[in-house]
Amino acid sequence: MYLRVKEPSFGAHGVETERMSDASLDSKLENMKTILRSLERVAVAFSAGVDSTLLLKVAVETLGPENVVAVTGRSDSLASSELRQAEELAASMGVEHVVVETDEMEDPNYRANPANRCYLCRTRLYSLLDSFIAERRLRAVVNGTNADDSNDYRPGMQAAKEHSVRAPCAEAGMTKQDLRTLSKRFGLPTFDKPASPCLASRIPYHEEITSKKLDQIERSEAFLQALGFRACRVRHHHNLARIELLPEDIDRAMQPEMRAKIDAALREYGYAYVSIDLRGFRSGSLNEVITLGNRQQTS
Repeated sequence: MYLRVKEPSFGAHGVETERMSDASLDSKLENMKTILRSLERVAVAFSAGVDSTLLLKVAVETLGPENVVAVTGRSDSLASSELRQAEELAASMGVEHVVVETDEMEDPNYRANPANRCYLCRTRLYSLLDSFIAERRLRAVVNGTNADDSNDYRPGMQAAKEHSVRAPCAEAGMTKQDLRTLSKRFGLPTFDKPASPCLASRIPYHEEITSKKLDQIERSEAFLQALGFRACRVRHHHNLARIELLPEDIDRAMQPEMRAKIDAALREYGYAYVSIDLRGFRSGSLNEVITLGNRQQTS
C-alpha cells in the first residue's frame, strides 16, 4: 500500500487520517483495475484532460498497450494545443493514438447550440466509436467520467449511456481530487491541469456556433495562457469577449500595461469590446442561466 506519513507536528491522529485516505484511494484504484480487466480490450475516449489521461495510464498498465487504443475526436471545437498534448501523452505511454474526424459542424442541430449540445456532440463521437471498436475487435469504449460529474449539467453522459460507454473512474467511486492525486503519484503532467472543455462551451446556448467564433476563442485563450493566465475562459458574447480568470489573477490583468495588451490582442482577433468578469474563473458558468425545467426539456 502506498502510504504518505505527515510530519510529526501533525500528531498521530493526522498520520492515521492520511493512511485511511490512502487506503481508500488504493481500494478505488484496484476496483478500477478490476473493471478494466473485465473489459480486456478497450478504446479510451481521450481528450488529454486530467480524467482521461489518468484512465489511459491505468488502462495501459493494467491491460498492456497492445490491448488499448486512445481515440481523440477532432473538430473545430477542439483547440489545436489539446490535440498536440493528446498525441504527446499517448506517445509517452507507448499506446496507439487514433484521431477521428467528428464533423459535428455539419449538423445544423449542433450549430444551433441547444442546451443539450454536448449530447449531440457525444452522440456523434460514440456512434463513430461503435464502428471503430467493432472493426478493431475491442470490447468496449471507456471514458474519464468521474464520480463528481453527476453534480453538474452534463448531457453528454446520456449519450454515453445510450452507447454503452463504460466509465471505470466513476464506477470505482473516484472523485476529481482522487484523479488529481493519483495523476501526481504516477508523474503525469496533467495532475494540476485546469479543466478544458471544448471551445463551443464558451458560446452561450442558442447562439449559433461557427468556425470563426471558435477560432476567435481559441486564439484569445492561447494569448492569455501565453501571458501566464493558466486557468482562463473567453466567453463569446457576439462582439464582446468576457474573460474569466482566477481571482488571484484579476489584479495582474487589470494593471494598465497588461490591460492594454489584452485589449489590443483580443480586438485584433475580432472583438469590439473586452471585459473581465469580476466573479472570476468558474467551469460551466454558462450553465448558470439554464433552469432545471429547461434542462429537462432539452435532455
